[in-house]
Amino acid sequence: MAMAVVAAALTLLTSGFPACSAAGAAAAACDFPSIFNFGDSNSDTGGLSAAFGQAPPPNGETYFHRPAGRYCDGRLLIDFIAEDLRLPHLSAYLDSVGSNFSHGANFATAGSPIRPQNMTLAQSGYSPIALNVQLVEFSDFLARSQYFRSQGGVFPRLLPREEYFSRALYTFDIGQNDLTAGLTQNMTIDQIKAYIPDVTAQFSDAIKKVYAEGGRSFWIHNTGPLGCLIYIMNRYHLEAPEDEHGCLRPFNELAQYFNAKLKEAVDTLRTELPLAAVTYVDVYSVKYNLITQAHQHGDYLSTFTPSFRPNNFSRMGRLIGFQQPFKACCGHGGKYNYDDSRRCGFKITVEGKEVVIARSCKDPLVRVGWDGIHFTEAANRWIFEQIADGSYSEPPVRLNMACHRMDHQSTV
Repeated sequence: MAMAVVAAALTLLTSGFPACSAAGAAAAACDFPSIFNFGDSNSDTGGLSAAFGQAPPPNGETYFHRPAGRYCDGRLLIDFIAEDLRLPHLSAYLDSVGSNFSHGANFATAGSPIRPQNMTLAQSGYSPIALNVQLVEFSDFLARSQYFRSQGGVFPRLLPREEYFSRALYTFDIGQNDLTAGLTQNMTIDQIKAYIPDVTAQFSDAIKKVYAEGGRSFWIHNTGPLGCLIYIMNRYHLEAPEDEHGCLRPFNELAQYFNAKLKEAVDTLRTELPLAAVTYVDVYSVKYNLITQAHQHGDYLSTFTPSFRPNNFSRMGRLIGFQQPFKACCGHGGKYNYDDSRRCGFKITVEGKEVVIARSCKDPLVRVGWDGIHFTEAANRWIFEQIADGSYSEPPVRLNMACHRMDHQSTV
């Protein structure tokens, strides 16, 4: 079955997905029929919740009005990517209840690293569903989905067509947990840097495996500024020097080192995979800009409340700048409104009744950090708006043009 998909991919690449150059700036949009996502909590739409227990309320309150498997008050970057491509939100591969995989699947789980940790979730705090496991899930899904589609009944409505695998956009947002895993094990920055080449080598192997299965269009996010994340600042603010904006410099330098090695790996992949279109997206710069210049960015006043704001509302009035970027919207106590033992949604029992003490802030619309680890929906939407047009991508290709292979100097 996989070989059939590869053959279909080659046909589509030569007929429907022409290579781009500077002279090919008028190339057609890609019309991706599906998305297959690999990652961690930054793009998990319900994988960890399905396997280990649901993300509790108030997660999901802004957009879904209930917990929806996301560690966020609403939508993630992957949700905005799907909406921009006019596709449904991705169902988590591990979620067997109410899922529809007709336009792709999400293999990400919160806490997932690229490199397996060889420890249980309870021991390490990291998901055992590392990138290598997500690849096994993908390969199994590819083969079995086509078998069950052939059986008829409800399956053709719930599973992707065979050609959707070769024409899909393959998105990757993973690597942050490989860095913080070293911190959890009390490694020094230099010790973590020493194993990063192995991490990026395993990432490259993952891309090659998807390519061997017929994947051709890859959209790869680098990792964000660790030293600006509230949970890192909460733990290390007494021992690590700050930069001019208040972020912890050593941890941002670690993230930048990882990103440099990741970019080297991506550049090599472009040479080794001649039919692949590989887009490297610098979300680090976007997130750093948002966090450190929060008051200059944000949303616009409208007649809609955050809970009932439509997807494409008309902007009007004055800019509402983001506020308190170093304080969690949903949390409990302290300088950062964050307590690692009392995270968002945490409850205590008072006189026989459960009481939530890690509650959501009044207006997540103007906040950057949701729970001290993840971003709010408003922040995710702002980040997506910066990256969708290719301004932070190499090559500088728009999201809906990411099927086109092009040299680094040309623009679509």
